[in-house]
Amino acid sequence: MGAVGSAGSGREPSPARRHVGELVKLFRGLADLTQRDLAERLLMSESLVGAYERAERIPTTAFLVEADAALGAKGVLASCVAMMEEEKYSPKFLGWVRTVSDAVSINAYEIMVVPGMLQTASYARALYEVRVPAYEPEEIDRYVEMRLELQTVLDRKPRPTVSYVVEEAALLRPIGGEAVLKEQLSHLLESIRVRKHLTVQVMPTRRTLHAGLHGPLQLLSTRDGRNLGYAEGHGGDTLISKPEEVNRLIDLFGVLRAQALSPWESADLIERTAARL
Repeated sequence: MGAVGSAGSGREPSPARRHVGELVKLFRGLADLTQRDLAERLLMSESLVGAYERAERIPTTAFLVEADAALGAKGVLASCVAMMEEEKYSPKFLGWVRTVSDAVSINAYEIMVVPGMLQTASYARALYEVRVPAYEPEEIDRYVEMRLELQTVLDRKPRPTVSYVVEEAALLRPIGGEAVLKEQLSHLLESIRVRKHLTVQVMPTRRTLHAGLHGPLQLLSTRDGRNLGYAEGHGGDTLISKPEEVNRLIDLFGVLRAQALSPWESADLIERTAARL
């Protein structure tokens, strides 16, 4: 997926974030644990726990759920997940994120970069660092964290069926330099190998028949049988819900998969590309 939208981009922590930080500190105190104790239990850095308590960083969903269990908060911290999601994402993108988190299938066609769900931290950081106009360093940290947090959807249970068609050019563009790209391609291959519910197909640059020349697309299916689309652009992001429009995108994605290399041919191309770096 492309850029992650955020509603909480201001430098001054919001009252909601300060409230959640105080709750973490309160329950940690009631459990008679230091920040280091909690950090060790949750396998994270002490400094990050401190940043959450001081409202310098927005707590992730995983942190709130795991801290709730570790501190015996009886659901109080876990109930703050929705509040912190609203802190992180723009209203329109938040609806998409929540739908993605519970989707039974996710399909996307990417033309410029490796899909967001499969990006390494270094690759994602490099993308945000070249953004125009430029982000502040703390914004980049937040966006990278949000991108990595959203990736947990791939391994939730029940696992969604995930299919990507990626332009060959996206695998050649040295975002962040060749070392970062090589790491990214290796990560992509490992993701394909270990996740049987994930399919990645490469669209060769020299393909003469190509149905995706109008740009990237994202599709998903929900547990209740709805199909939705999401389009990103310079003029803003668009959530597509009209059945006739979504069905057209579903048909288009089917053609793209037919025109792309097979999953096995694609893995071989990715491996050969990485070996040349």
